[in-house]
Amino acid sequence: MSLAPHGGHLVDRLLTGAALEAAKAKAANLPRIKVDAYAAFDIDCIAKGIFSPLTGFMNEAEVRGVLDKMHLRPGIPWTIPILLSVPSAEAAKLAEGSDIAIEDDEGDLVAILHLASKFTVDHREIAEKTYRTTDETHPGVAYTLGLGDVFLSGDLDVLKARTIEFQEFNLTPKETRAAFEHHGWKRIVAFQTRNPIHRAHEYLTKCALEICDGLLIHPLMGTTKSDDIPGSVRMECYQTIIEKYYPKAHTMLSLMPVNMRYAGPKEAIMHAIIRKNYGCTHFIVGRDHAGVGNFYGTYDAHHIFSEFDPAEIGITPLFFDHTFFCKTCGNMGSIKSCPHDKEHHVFLSGTKVRDMLKAGEIPPVEFSRPEVAKVLIKWAQGAN
Repeated sequence: MSLAPHGGHLVDRLLTGAALEAAKAKAANLPRIKVDAYAAFDIDCIAKGIFSPLTGFMNEAEVRGVLDKMHLRPGIPWTIPILLSVPSAEAAKLAEGSDIAIEDDEGDLVAILHLASKFTVDHREIAEKTYRTTDETHPGVAYTLGLGDVFLSGDLDVLKARTIEFQEFNLTPKETRAAFEHHGWKRIVAFQTRNPIHRAHEYLTKCALEICDGLLIHPLMGTTKSDDIPGSVRMECYQTIIEKYYPKAHTMLSLMPVNMRYAGPKEAIMHAIIRKNYGCTHFIVGRDHAGVGNFYGTYDAHHIFSEFDPAEIGITPLFFDHTFFCKTCGNMGSIKSCPHDKEHHVFLSGTKVRDMLKAGEIPPVEFSRPEVAKVLIKWAQGAN
């Protein structure tokens, strides 16, 4: 049986039937605010229970708890504030206790916000306590500092789920939980990724699968950096490697429509909680999880779990060291399992791999499966 959702209840704020039709008619006559894709993905996550136990955007007390104590409330860990902002001039027109219609970046009316409060928190404080830096070269910091002056809190009634490319793989937490039960999986390990799976990833997912019944390959498909590999390319890579190299009876591919925040260790906690909501029992935490640039230490995302009561987190983290192919051992390994020095290991930098792909060269098979490399070569040469 899969784990109980975070907070004990799987949230569902997506209206259906007569309630949906009534809300649509009401929304047409409400004051309206427009949000960007980032906020629209957050609304979708609240609607589907991905962010359980959140039922809407956080209020000031909740934000303070997250920033100062890494808890939404006592017993409920949470590490990244989920915020809705507007410019101060726009906020002045909105009355606490009223209902506000929300239009997304695609021009659709997607939700009604029951506006409970308006408040301000210093943007630089949010950045410092969430990302551990105020350096504006950090994408999460840059986004935070550009938010509106006033934050809006309140429960959401959501009128429309967000659809994305490869929507057939965009399973909700209810749907993944039902699938796990259908397969008879009791121990399910989730693998977070925003990159194609190379041999090191394949190794650690298969190590984890040895102690679990099922593997959920769960790529992030919300907003990402402009220089990240496009989702459509990544999906072709995932489907290719699963078809060739993973056992179908124990492997499942689904998308996670969550924004990439690049918050390093704090995002590792958030990613674990989200996978708990999807019904997973175990979660792979790799080297520099959710990192960007040189903002976080190599294993900061491992260490942060020791700051929480494991019972509060609920899901079991599986910590993996840097993995590689050792030419002397003749197989994949890590510093825990391989006794040989670095000169025995196959290691390629991201820059080196990209240069090879652009030149039409397949990286060594010890680094990448050739079928995956061919997909990436086609993309890299087209983007050249």
